[in-house]
This record gives sequence, C-alpha cells and structure tokens, in this order.
Amino acid sequence: MVPPVIRSVIVAATVMFGAQSAALLGSTAALAESRLALVIGQSSYRSIAPLPNPVNDAKAMAQMLGDAGFEVQSATDLSQNDLRARIAGFAANVSAKGPDTVALVFYAGHGLQIDGENYLVPVDIDPKREADIPLQAVRLNDILNTLTSVPSKSRIILLDACRNNPFPAISKTTGRGLAQVDVKFGTPGTLLSFSTSPGAEAEDGKDGNSPYTTALLKAGREPGLPIEDAFKRVRLSVNQATEGRQTPWESSSLVNDFRFFGGDAGAKPAVTKKTVDQWRKELQGKPVQDANNLIVSDGSVEAYEAFVGLYAEPPLGPQAKEWLDRHYKMVAWNNAVITNTAPSYRDFLAKYPDSDLTSTAQKLEERTRNKPVPDAVANAPTNVALAGPGPTCPCGAPPAAAPASKKAERTTEPAKKRADKPLPPPRRSREIVEEEVIVRRAPPVYYEPVPRIYYGGGGYGGYGGGNYGGRGRY
Repeated sequence: MVPPVIRSVIVAATVMFGAQSAALLGSTAALAESRLALVIGQSSYRSIAPLPNPVNDAKAMAQMLGDAGFEVQSATDLSQNDLRARIAGFAANVSAKGPDTVALVFYAGHGLQIDGENYLVPVDIDPKREADIPLQAVRLNDILNTLTSVPSKSRIILLDACRNNPFPAISKTTGRGLAQVDVKFGTPGTLLSFSTSPGAEAEDGKDGNSPYTTALLKAGREPGLPIEDAFKRVRLSVNQATEGRQTPWESSSLVNDFRFFGGDAGAKPAVTKKTVDQWRKELQGKPVQDANNLIVSDGSVEAYEAFVGLYAEPPLGPQAKEWLDRHYKMVAWNNAVITNTAPSYRDFLAKYPDSDLTSTAQKLEERTRNKPVPDAVANAPTNVALAGPGPTCPCGAPPAAAPASKKAERTTEPAKKRADKPLPPPRRSREIVEEEVIVRRAPPVYYEPVPRIYYGGGGYGGYGGGNYGGRGRY
C-alpha cells in the first residue's frame, strides 16, 4: 500500500514528465525538417541618411529564427554584388539540404518599385535617374526565381522594405511603396509578406525595431500557431500601433502547414473564403472597433467591402475605404504592367488619371506604343512563330506551292472514288510520315547574335519576370 503523500508525489512527477515530453516532441517535430534562413539588415546607406532600425530588426529576427530551429545566415549593409552573392549562396545551401527544406529570407531596409517592378536596395546605390535602379539594385522577382529554382518544401520571404523613397532625384516620379506581387501564379509553396499593403509606405519605428518586426517577433513565438494565424495577429498589431497608417499584406501559395514553434502539422488545411454577404452578416451589429479588428485580421477584399458598406463614419470607415481603393488601384496597375502594352496603360490612366503612378504609366505607354498587342501576336502565322531567330521571307510574299509527292503522281484511282473515301485522321504536327514530309532547309544565318541571358539573383532565373507577374523587357 503506497502512502497518500508518496502517491501524490508520483502523480505530480508523472504529470510534469508528460508535459516536458509533449514539449520535447513538439520541438522535435519542428526540427524534423531542414530549416534555413537568410537574414539581411540594411541600415548604413552611403548616399542617403542611414536607417536606424533594420540592423536591429535583423538581429532580433535571427535570434528568434535560431530559437525556432533555423540554421541562420546573417548579413548587414550589403552592396549589390554582396547581396546577389548571398542570395546565390543561400540557394545553393537550400539545394544541398534537399527538397524537405523550409527556406526563409528576411530583409529589412529600403525597397522601391520602378516601372511596376520591385527592387531591394543595396547600401552602395546612388541613382541619378530611374533607369539607374535596375542597374544598381536587386530585383525581387530574381530573388523569387532563384529560390523556386531549387527544390524545397516551403519558401517564406518576409520584407520589411516598404519605407519611403529616399532618393530626391526620382522620388517624385516613382510610385509609393511596393507593387503588388501575387505568388499564387508562381511555384506552389511560397509565402511573401510585405510590411504594409501594396502602394503604401511603412514606418521605420521609434523603439529599436519597426512596427512590423516588433509584431512578427511576438506572434512568431506563440507555440503551435500556424503562420497564417501569426500574420493575422501581425496585421492587427501593426494597424493598431500605427493608428491605421500601416497594415501588413501577404500572398501565399503554401501547401504545407508551417509554425515557427510547435512542430509541422503536415498538409495545410483548406480554408473557406467568406463572401461579402457572409462578412456583412458577421459584422452586422458589432461595435465598430470590433468589426474593424476582424477585417484587419482577415485582410481580404470581401471583408473590407462589407465593412465599408456598414460603417462609413470616421475614422475607421474612411480608413477602410482608403485601403480598398488603394487595393483596386494596385490590382489595376499590376494588370497593366503584366499586359505591358500601350492600350493597357491607357486603360489604367483612364481609371486613375491623377495617381502617384500617372507619370510611370505615361512613360510606359509611350515606350510600348509600337509594341504588338497580344491578340496580334497570337494570330501571327504559325511558321513565323516557330521559326525562331533568323531571316524570314518578305512580308506579304505568297507561300511557295509545295511540289506534288511521287505517291500522288502514281495515283490512278478516279477522282470521284477517291473523294468518297473517308478522310484519314489528322496527324500531329510533329509526326513523321514516310514520303509525305517535305523538308525545307532554312537559309544560312550570318552574323546572328547569340541570345543574351541575364542571370538575376546570383545566377538563377531569367530576366523575363519568371512566375510572379513580371514581364519581359522590350
């Protein structure tokens, strides 16, 4: 017979051991996958005033990610060459770890949008005109293409880079903040987070860290919290800390559940998106602040539309409408940039004639004035589309008549009888049929330049925008 006192001690020890085991199992699950992180803080810009907080943000994030089981590579105040080299080296490390790897990049510093493209800004940049940015900065699409070029389980890119444009020579003609990027159209398994919504500017912060990083450090350390729920808390926290001036935004194509702490639950559960009517019913009758907190946490267009329809009074009603109007403008701008034709820019200017993107849209309309529209390209003759580089026949010249094959010359069957026969099934264009294939050798090509390939992001991904809404150059 065990005395009651001893029995209670045994029970307490068992409970404590069980709790510690559960915590250990959660930690072990978190570490079952390979986790690699590249953390970059850009503060000491040489041609403009330094930013106080990015280096602090990077240091704090590196500490949290290390505690969460990431193998962290940290770097600060990188030049363009160093930034490209770091991205290339990080991609090589992810490749070496294998496909069951979570790759995370955190960047704090300046970012710009030029001609609808987003760029991260090295510390050695000194632009005199907008055309200098693509030459001196690092394109975001190149970084995304670099990370998706190597097999990995998930890719998470966190950008505290939406601060104001600090370069006087170009600040009056470029758009505010960063352009929209939707990773849903790229390789599955990517999450891209901005410190504020597209077309808006983020604050650097006054207490050692930016509002975005401060909120992310807190939400990320919540045990067992899925990353989507963590960003709901980040959105609300930053919105409240900045009195509505800044609301983080993200785009996700993740297919696996991810938690900074507490393990990986495997496949990401499906989330049902609410309609505007469903949101209207949920918000109806709630205090305005509670309703605002719900829509900010959710971050969907449907939630904002329902809120704007129910709560029009200041200050929260106009704030929500401003967010919604800016969202529609940035979607229209993204569509214009992806289409990249003079009509697409004219359509944008007709809808938004006096926006911060007007100057850029006018410039791109002029630049693409003589570019063929997509319909004209789609209807181009097939032989021209497949010919590739090299001389082609003069425009408007009639095609040469194909000589009759020997098989046709030997046919003595009456024409009527031949016509009564059912037609053979159509052959695929590349099918080889003996005696019926006519081969025309292309004329020799002299002095044809080899097509140039631009290796953005340290050697991965082409210059044409890849999978994330960028466009080829003209």
